[in-house]
Amino acid sequence: MKVIDYVITDPVGIHARPAGQLAKLAKEVESKVTIEFDDKSADAGRLLAVMGLGIKSGDKMTVKIEGADEEAAAVKVEEFLKNNL
Repeated sequence: MKVIDYVITDPVGIHARPAGQLAKLAKEVESKVTIEFDDKSADAGRLLAVMGLGIKSGDKMTVKIEGADEEAAAVKVEEFLKNNL
């Protein structure tokens, strides 16, 4: 399992556009991608579940990636986070 801790830098937090892009990315990889925040977790492949976490700018979230392609998936997810959130 790969774990990525990330602090949101986007002034709006996780909103519809990046949440949708993250969900699409999570569906493209073979591994299971889960986001944890404030004692809640969501399947990153489910747009409404990700938005339902209510992650705002400055919040720290944890992304867990587990599966056959977790190394490559972690690189893709981390790059996405740095470029979009």
